[in-house]
Amino acid sequence: MHYSDIDTPALLIDRERVRENIEGMQDFADRNGVALRPHTKTHKMSALAGWQVEAGAQGITVAKVGEAEVMAQAGLDDIFIANQIVGRKKLERIRRLSETIDISFGIDSIHHVEEADAVFKGSGRKAQVVVEVEVGEKRSGIIEAGDFKKLLETIGRSDNVHFRGVFSHDGHTYKAEDAEACRTLYEESAHRTLGFAQLAREMDMPPEVISIGSTPPFMLGFDIPDGITEIRPGTYILMDAGQSNVIGTYAHCAASVLTSVISKPTQARVITDVGAKGLTMQTRNAGITRTEGLGLLREYEGVHIDSVFDEHAIIYDEAFNRNVAVGEKVRIIPNHICPVSNLYDTAWLVSGDEVLEEIRVDARGRLQ
Repeated sequence: MHYSDIDTPALLIDRERVRENIEGMQDFADRNGVALRPHTKTHKMSALAGWQVEAGAQGITVAKVGEAEVMAQAGLDDIFIANQIVGRKKLERIRRLSETIDISFGIDSIHHVEEADAVFKGSGRKAQVVVEVEVGEKRSGIIEAGDFKKLLETIGRSDNVHFRGVFSHDGHTYKAEDAEACRTLYEESAHRTLGFAQLAREMDMPPEVISIGSTPPFMLGFDIPDGITEIRPGTYILMDAGQSNVIGTYAHCAASVLTSVISKPTQARVITDVGAKGLTMQTRNAGITRTEGLGLLREYEGVHIDSVFDEHAIIYDEAFNRNVAVGEKVRIIPNHICPVSNLYDTAWLVSGDEVLEEIRVDARGRLQ
């Protein structure tokens, strides 16, 4: 059927663009001699994760234990949880997963090591941990070299925890003023990560993995410094308005939200049937990912969502108003696709105007 026959709101995914995005990033990783471990929180679909691995990805990255469980059940067997894990219940779930797949997770404190050591006691395999390095995003991650050394010493004394390596996320590059500023932040972040890896070597705990990642530097084609073993971009597979602004084109946007025009109460105002519950209220308000409004109309250049209520999107544009009728369906490119994917039970895979299949967003809502 034609995609316009789908009831709205709905998440659409362009098959050809997805495939091109997957192949493009895999080629980039291969040319740079690093492993690609894509972050699947962008799409939360084991089917798409499978496509990424089939194309050559080393494994996948997830944000939560629940996501890891879904992906493992679907046959993905090399998973990194790029997040600090706290609590026996979650660690016990990771221990169970470790019996059948290769799974590692992030840490940045002695508490994490001690808790994992206790939970993995008696297990056939040690807890595989990767230490996060804070590189400027001002989020989680180890900051001081002295604290890092104490953390590694604790791991070294542990019977049930294995040091896998270090990782970082240069999310602050999203707010860089331009591409060159992005390059500077990216290179500083990568070299800081490499510096902590060297500290580990000096303590006779050589890292197996030195992992970095965010989409903008790789979409811009920046060189990957020697010593980095792995990259973890996420958004590249579907793209969105924010990440597309980095490269100056929306041609790679594979995801859109299909919505119906339900009201035209004035000559300028248009109302559609997707609001915050299907689009989010998220914006990118600074730097190279900066967006205008709350989403772009795919077929109408320069038209954006001005505001949203829970179930309504509000557009103010007289020309757009004249060109659409009540009942007509239009497509919105979201500002940030990752939270949008988590709002839908299924996505519709399309090729051109034709609907190919419905794909379950099977890791949706797996927040624990």
